[in-house]
Amino acid sequence: IFLAGACPLNDDGSTAAIGDVAGQAARAVENMQIALTDSGASLHDVISTRVLVASHRREDLVTAWEVVRDAFGDHDVPSTLMGVTV
Repeated sequence: IFLAGACPLNDDGSTAAIGDVAGQAARAVENMQIALTDSGASLHDVISTRVLVASHRREDLVTAWEVVRDAFGDHDVPSTLMGVTV
């Protein structure tokens, strides 16, 4: 399974948690979990992640990363965290 673009979108296609980095990261992870479950997999099957955070604030990267890290729990998946231009 190759997943790309787990975005912070609600079921109706609207952006979730506008202005809330943690909320958006959580929604993106939830959407990824839905796709994995639908494919018979889970977060424990993920072999790597790339987390992109659109912000000029370093602390927003940390906030997003903490949400992703916590979601994976004891599955310490290799990951790349990048800030991208806004």
